[in-house]
Amino acid sequence: MSIDSNEWLSVESLDLEGQGVAHRADGKVVFIEGALPGEQVQVNVGRRKNQWEQGQATAFRRESSQRVAPGCPNFGLHREACGGCKMQHLHPAAQVAAKQRVMEDNLWHLAKVHAEQILRPIEGPAWGYRFRARLSVRYVARKGVVMVGFHERKSRYVADMSECHVLPPKVSAMLPLLRTLIAAMSERERLPQIELAMGDEVIALVLRHLAPLPEADTALLRAFAAEHGVQWWLQPKGPDTVHLLDEGGPELSYALPEFGVRMPFKPTDFTQVNPHINRVLVQRALGRLAPQPGERVIDWFCGLGNFTLPIARRGASVLGIEGSKVLVERAGANAALNGLDASFEVRNLFELTPDDLKALGAVDRWLIDPPREGAFALAKATADLVQSGSDWVPPRRIVYVSCNPSTLARDAGLFVHQAGYRCTQAGVVNMFPHTAHVESMAVFERP
Repeated sequence: MSIDSNEWLSVESLDLEGQGVAHRADGKVVFIEGALPGEQVQVNVGRRKNQWEQGQATAFRRESSQRVAPGCPNFGLHREACGGCKMQHLHPAAQVAAKQRVMEDNLWHLAKVHAEQILRPIEGPAWGYRFRARLSVRYVARKGVVMVGFHERKSRYVADMSECHVLPPKVSAMLPLLRTLIAAMSERERLPQIELAMGDEVIALVLRHLAPLPEADTALLRAFAAEHGVQWWLQPKGPDTVHLLDEGGPELSYALPEFGVRMPFKPTDFTQVNPHINRVLVQRALGRLAPQPGERVIDWFCGLGNFTLPIARRGASVLGIEGSKVLVERAGANAALNGLDASFEVRNLFELTPDDLKALGAVDRWLIDPPREGAFALAKATADLVQSGSDWVPPRRIVYVSCNPSTLARDAGLFVHQAGYRCTQAGVVNMFPHTAHVESMAVFERP
């Protein structure tokens, strides 16, 4: 049951979910949806625990100078609003500043690590940036309509969307057309999802279908593809079953022109959501890593070779390590396509041991780009070897690209306090504008 409070609360900061954080007079923490730092608000409390409360702002006595009108009509705090964005009411520059604070606070409070230099944030377009998205599809039989879009806030229902301003304009304009298309298909009740993956020249749409599609439905898909310039891929079961509806046509790929690299990928492969930011991120990471011709470099969690191939282009001897045999094979094919000499190996990156690192021998530099779980096993094995007095020589420089500030902080604590590194630089990467998602990069060095 929600409870209204007449107490005016002063909002101090934002949490990892984009909620305002305040304290009551008795010290209890209150997380407030829709509130921004510097504001004074009243709250309708929806959840109450012994140590904290969570609710929604209902009245404002003082508003932040950084509050702006949301740029997308789907954004809001009501239940039916789209849940894809959480910070459209905050100026984009202030969003970046908030994320910078989250990264610094995590490094200090979780790991007692201060970066010697805070890097300028990597920023890009605030709208039309999202080249990857998973759109839910739902046929509402009682209304005879189809919904295509992101989920509503805190709900399994699909938001009623006719446009989306974080998607590229052409894709946003396609949302009503996709609704009409799905409504015309006989299997519309068994089509739960459309996944978007855009390359530099191709818009790929992956249709998840829970039953075989009759010829009449595939004919509708082909007609849509011809009219709107998209590729349809079909996914009858798991990700491994994804295949083109019709072979031929241009290949899905993106370029890293600064390194003369082209990266083909499949629509279900992991690639960065924001290609504008990715290009700058790769440039900065390579600039901080500074691999030299002839040096040995390891790219941990290498994926398809997003960093591995640019490192090879710099003339270093690079080994990309990933946990998936399929990804390693694809990364090797990408290296061959670009005429680059790079090696790849499959390892369980979450069960690395000190012996694994010793077996790899001396390496000059590491690039680490883990998933949200971070690279704990790698950091712990490094710390254990250094603490043991082993004759193994750690890399003198590490560039760590993170998508989770808390696991970055955890691993940074091991590198700094147990493995003898200094955190020389750190900064945020605004890969997902208008969301609370924090990406960052940190540089670690040893004497």
